[in-house]
Amino acid sequence: MTRARFANSAMAARAFGIGSVVVALGVVELLIRAGLINRFIVPLPSEIAAAVPRIIAEENVLHRFWQTTQEILWASLMLAGIGIALGALLYRFRVLRLACETWVAAMAAAPIVLMYPLFLVIFGRSATTIVMMGFAAGLAPVILKTVEGLSGTRKVLIDVARSFRLNRSQQFWKVLLPAALPSVFVGLKLGLIFAMINIVGVEFLINFGGLGQLINELAERYDLPGTYGAICFVVAVSIVFFDLTERIERWLRPIQ
Repeated sequence: MTRARFANSAMAARAFGIGSVVVALGVVELLIRAGLINRFIVPLPSEIAAAVPRIIAEENVLHRFWQTTQEILWASLMLAGIGIALGALLYRFRVLRLACETWVAAMAAAPIVLMYPLFLVIFGRSATTIVMMGFAAGLAPVILKTVEGLSGTRKVLIDVARSFRLNRSQQFWKVLLPAALPSVFVGLKLGLIFAMINIVGVEFLINFGGLGQLINELAERYDLPGTYGAICFVVAVSIVFFDLTERIERWLRPIQ
C-alpha cells in the first residue's frame, strides 16, 4: 500500500513538473512575442522546438549525445568506486581525516575547470581528459558525504554488530554502509552535478566532441535556436542520469 501511494505521488510530482515547464515556456513565448524579451538573445521556444529535428538530422547529435553520456557514465562509475572508498578510508583513520578533510572541502570550492590546460598536458586532447576533469570536479562531495554518513551511524547499530562478533569488514558492509546510503547518494548526486557541468564545459572549451562541442559550433554560427536546442539535449542527459541514480537508490533502499 505504501509503495502504491509512493508511486502515485511520484507520478503526480512528475506530471506537475512537466506541466510547470510547459506553462513557463508558454509565458516566455508570449513575453518574446510581446517584445518584452529580446528575441536576438532568447529565441522563441517554438523556434527551439522546430530546430531540434534539424540538429538531429544535420549535426549528428545522437552520436554526440552518446559520447557525452559515455563520458558522464565513466566519471560517475569512478566517483562511486573511488570516492566512496576514499570516504571510508578517511572515516576509518581519524588522523588521516583530521589531516585531509579540510583540503577535500577546499577542493569542492575550487574552480577545477580552470585546470584544464594541465589535464590536457597530462592526458592529451582526448575523451580521457574530459572524463578525468569531471571526476576531479565531483570527487570532493562524494568523499565528504560518505564520511558524514558513516560518522552519523547510530552507535547502537555498531554495538549490535559487535555483539554478533562481526569483524570490521562485515560491520562495514552489513551495518555502516547501509546506514550511510542516504548521505552517500546525496554526495553522488552532488558529484554528478559538478561532473556534468565540467564535462560539458570542457567539451565546449577544447572543442572536442560531445554536446559541448556542438553548442560551441552552433554558437559560433549564431544559430540561437540550434544552440538552445543543443542545451536541451544537455538537460536531457542530466535528467537521464539523475533518474538512473534515483532508481539505483530505490533499489538499494526499498521502501517498506
